[in-house]
Amino acid sequence: MARPCVTAIVVAHDGGRWLGETLRALAGQSRRPDRVAGVDNGSRDGSVDLLARTLGRGNLISLPRSTGFGESVATALERLPSAGPDEWIWLLHDDCAPDRRALEALLAAAEQHPKAAVLGPKLRDWLDRRLLLEVGVRVGRTGRRDTGLEPREFDQGQHDGTHDVMAVSTAGMLIRRDVWEQVGGLDPFLPLFRDDLDLCWRVRNAGHRVLNVTSAVAWHAEAAARRRRRITVSGDHPRRLDRRNAIFVVMANLPFGAMLWALLRNVVGSAFRTLLFIVSKQPANALDEMVAMGSVLVHPFRLLRARRARRNGRKKGYNRTKRLMTPRGAAWRRLTDMIQSFLAGEAPVDSAGRHHHSSAEEEDELPPPDTGAVKRFLSRPGVVLLLALTAVSLVAERSLLGGERLGGGALVPVTGGASDLWAFYTEGFHDVGLGSDAWAPPYVAVLAVLSTLALGKTWLAVSVLLLGSVPLAGASAYLATRHIIPAVPARAWAAGTYALLPVATGAIAAGRLGTAVVFVLLPLYTSFGTVLLSGERRRARRAAWGLGLLLAVGTAFVPLVYPLFAVLGVLAAVAFGGVRRGVVTSMVIALAVPVALLFPWLATLAADPGKILLEAGLHDPALTDPVLAPESLLALSPGGPGLPPFWVTAGLITAALAALLMRRQRMIVAIGWGVALYGMLAAILVSRVTVEGARAWPGVPLAFAGTGLLVLVGLTAHRLAELRAGGGLRKLGATAVAAVAFSTPLLAAGFWVAGGVRGPLVGDAPDVLPALATTYSRNGERTLVIEGSAFTVLHARTPLIGEAELPVASGGRTQVRAAAEGLAGGRGGDAATLARHGIAMVAVAPPVSPELARRLDSQPSLQRMSLSDAGGLWRLTEPVTRVPARPDSALHTPWLWAQAALVLVAVVMAAPGRRPPEGVESPSVALAGA
Repeated sequence: MARPCVTAIVVAHDGGRWLGETLRALAGQSRRPDRVAGVDNGSRDGSVDLLARTLGRGNLISLPRSTGFGESVATALERLPSAGPDEWIWLLHDDCAPDRRALEALLAAAEQHPKAAVLGPKLRDWLDRRLLLEVGVRVGRTGRRDTGLEPREFDQGQHDGTHDVMAVSTAGMLIRRDVWEQVGGLDPFLPLFRDDLDLCWRVRNAGHRVLNVTSAVAWHAEAAARRRRRITVSGDHPRRLDRRNAIFVVMANLPFGAMLWALLRNVVGSAFRTLLFIVSKQPANALDEMVAMGSVLVHPFRLLRARRARRNGRKKGYNRTKRLMTPRGAAWRRLTDMIQSFLAGEAPVDSAGRHHHSSAEEEDELPPPDTGAVKRFLSRPGVVLLLALTAVSLVAERSLLGGERLGGGALVPVTGGASDLWAFYTEGFHDVGLGSDAWAPPYVAVLAVLSTLALGKTWLAVSVLLLGSVPLAGASAYLATRHIIPAVPARAWAAGTYALLPVATGAIAAGRLGTAVVFVLLPLYTSFGTVLLSGERRRARRAAWGLGLLLAVGTAFVPLVYPLFAVLGVLAAVAFGGVRRGVVTSMVIALAVPVALLFPWLATLAADPGKILLEAGLHDPALTDPVLAPESLLALSPGGPGLPPFWVTAGLITAALAALLMRRQRMIVAIGWGVALYGMLAAILVSRVTVEGARAWPGVPLAFAGTGLLVLVGLTAHRLAELRAGGGLRKLGATAVAAVAFSTPLLAAGFWVAGGVRGPLVGDAPDVLPALATTYSRNGERTLVIEGSAFTVLHARTPLIGEAELPVASGGRTQVRAAAEGLAGGRGGDAATLARHGIAMVAVAPPVSPELARRLDSQPSLQRMSLSDAGGLWRLTEPVTRVPARPDSALHTPWLWAQAALVLVAVVMAAPGRRPPEGVESPSVALAGA
């Protein structure tokens, strides 16, 4: 067989740093090219002189700086006449140095595979010569380039062989000249990025093969893609140019049906990526994404011309090339990676134009053996902790699972869906009870959002928040303290102990949804507060907005959270304001966001300050202890149903007291005990205040106290290892303290599992309103429900969460109360008062005493409808006045829109941006303890 002719073309543009080695590698080939041409695109770093000295002036072509790679190659071929039917073109970048036997291996593969028209070498990194860059390239329907390699994958021969691929890079590409001329060469519209993919796609549609030959190796610096030199071929940013070309190439080469689907995916995907870039503080990337997509859409005729030029063989070739494209499932994996990177504070996607994942330096070590993603995930300490707490919760809450309606204690039986909650929150006049035009509790909006995410099921959202508060609190504590408590075992112990504090189990037993939510959020307050005080300025400012948002959520459920945190925040701002710039401003933002978001509702609390001590749900005297014992406060036990004995948390208190004996880290111990004593003092004050006939519950202040103790014990835990290494009594004492500390979560879990949830919360709460009353209330009639000495007015259904907390005009409530007491006492004439307030029926909750039934039967204005063990129902015989709805306030709807805008602004400002550059000092442990 005749020896093929090889024409090597080297294109240079300000590549003097790499060009010398590239030319030496070209001259040292075991099979030298027959002709060599050099093209310089207006280099200003001496590249043109280096080409002239090595190749000779006669083999050098000088072109303007704005010339693209494809145009440079085309110009060189115009000046080099064809050497016959068996001529090959070898394309080399100025930053691509081929191995000594690269050309020989490519030609050998071409001889073995006669249908191959394009062959490319295995590309490795220029700096780390073991690192793989490409062994062929795939592409997805959205234009995303996929090398199929793992991040920083080393070349150990795992991809060796000659393979059919979708495309190969023009760096080291060997292509038959007749095929080049047949398909028209590189598209001049693609001066940089994706020109290789477009060429290989057209070659495949023409019926030829594209191969990657791994026995041929080249080292590539990727200077343009990594922005190691200035790009003058286009005024667009490299990222924008790469993204535009990627979309254009896919749209131009796909068949019509597949192109329409790919167009839809690109439009939706670009919108999503733009949004992700905006919320991650990368407006330049967002602009590039929008402009890239827009430049394709606003030039449809350019796309039509490109499709017309590629129409030959496109549909037939697609049947062969689609198996070489990125698998469909990879798009979802990439979307998951983008979201994970965004949540981790990294850029959502890699820089445009990058063909692989790599960093500048990495330790010289082989990757650990792959044990499986599932096994690695399940073996993480945080996952083990979450699974353990979930198992404990499921067993302990066994009596609450499987019921039709969760309710009891402070929790109103959960009814309705997300649409009902949204309607309740947004309406100006609430036709519930006696009617109210007050603002709905803001936590209703939070539950509405969560219910929407739960596919409209409010019961699911409430069950996860309340019944799942223990594992959720453990997970939030473990994640929130990852930068505060460095030792993983100490962090896991602190998170597990926090999740099983008496506050958590007591909140579940009493149906205290507000305390459960705050208990989950409290570790996040600690984390965001630490970043606010010690983080880099921009990161601290984002933490301030995030802290403000979470503080607004916690305040909506438990208003007491705001003053408790505000005191600590002001003290921290005073302490660190003179040391770190911007701390005061960040703290002001954190404290101002809740006020701005909750303003109308907070104004009602200011008018009645005692309600600050209440929380979401019903305020029942049976849920609190009239007098809280001192040992209960010391053991972080807030009183009420479902609490363990005080000695269960004795281990935590002992470990915290032992920390006082340590000579080092006294600042941490002082801050931790300071927060703990602050929480205990607040708990004492709260537990002695009576609101609406019942003592306030000090659960949230004791959660603050527990957080302080757990952080100080976790931060001083490493001293136990030092003491144990000392031997003797020190080792014995350290072992005893560790054993006592671990007794708290073990005893708490054991006691909870053994006894279950002991409280008024049940999984199958009865409907408050009789079914017969619901049937006769379709025209807006109200029902008076008498339960012991208490009464409530319902409107055709069981109340939604939050409706029972709406304030009612005192005059109307007093009149209805007097009428209800008159009916129960046997007085006459009270039914008329009820009728004026729209009440058509009187229901008595079980058990119904015979004496009360006789009194109601004796009333001439009442007619019995039913009486059984399930309760009694009487109907008013006189006409009932329909209470008209009052008009909404003129400011109601505008404020709701303003509130939504404020939430959106706060979310954008709090969204994570890029990670700080490496080398930025992390917060000190002492400052983290604050």
